[in-house]
Amino acid sequence: MNIKELKKEIIKIGKILYDKNLAIAKSGNISAKLDEQNILITATGTFLGFLKETDIIKVNLATGKRDENKEASSELPMHTLIYKNFPVRAVLHCHPPLACGYFSFYDTLEPLTFEARLYLGNLKAIPQETPTVTEPQAVIQALRSNNLVVLKNHGVVAVGENFLEALGLIEALEEAIKTLIIAKLFSSEREKFEDKHQTIKKEIEYPMFSYQHIKAIVDLVNQDEFILKKGKELNLTAKIVIKLEEENKFYRFNFVEGKITDLDESLDAPFIISAKKEVWEDIFLGKLDPFVATTQGKMKLEKGLFGQLSKWYVPFSRLFQLFRQVRFK
Repeated sequence: MNIKELKKEIIKIGKILYDKNLAIAKSGNISAKLDEQNILITATGTFLGFLKETDIIKVNLATGKRDENKEASSELPMHTLIYKNFPVRAVLHCHPPLACGYFSFYDTLEPLTFEARLYLGNLKAIPQETPTVTEPQAVIQALRSNNLVVLKNHGVVAVGENFLEALGLIEALEEAIKTLIIAKLFSSEREKFEDKHQTIKKEIEYPMFSYQHIKAIVDLVNQDEFILKKGKELNLTAKIVIKLEEENKFYRFNFVEGKITDLDESLDAPFIISAKKEVWEDIFLGKLDPFVATTQGKMKLEKGLFGQLSKWYVPFSRLFQLFRQVRFK
């Protein structure tokens, strides 16, 4: 895409954000990757709903040099750091009213619907004390676990391969909060989502992704009544491989009605799930839901169909909770 076409895309997404009431007045900023050396970003003080091509500035990622006379958005350091750390091509920063209002009073969000959980996961707001993001490293750290970041009292940042991916996350967040608000209207008590099946944490630490680490998780799974019950109800019978990309290390789980009857090191399975070490670490710590990681591209389904795995969402969600009960180093 050449610079003129990309500017038209930025103008278009700015109008969409404005029309959907996700960006008002002169708030928010948009950027896109032009090539490996340059990005385009909206200028400071612009109305995203009424952008002109002259409101969009070309900036060199390495030098910060700009071709236009206008000043780039004050959030340029955050946008630049995002592109230097992640292979994304679009960044949206705006102030959705429901998200801003909700996270003014709450620090976390656990979506109610299955769809929102798949695409958003559980969100935690980053503390923000200034009108401009002065500590972008906190945003970078949060983006390692989720392509959508909430800045407390300062809106959201969403990234993606294109603008629609980023916009979809913001829209999903607004809808999740709207759904939660409606649900609360029908209840006098605050919704609670507590784990009712706590298992005593094991104090032994295992090397991450070692056979002992994975075997300890398998033992917990096979002792868990909830997984066994749901696994039988949903006929969770399948062979699934998990793979550590950097070391090409993998393990195959043989599920039979929810119970793991065999654990071995084989790639012969209809489902192969792979991720980098830092992603697996967040998953084992409970910071990242594997379903969310897959929908956001942080985890790859090398073999098999996502829809087939999602029918076992309930027992797998419990399994992911057990991950963090096994300590690793």
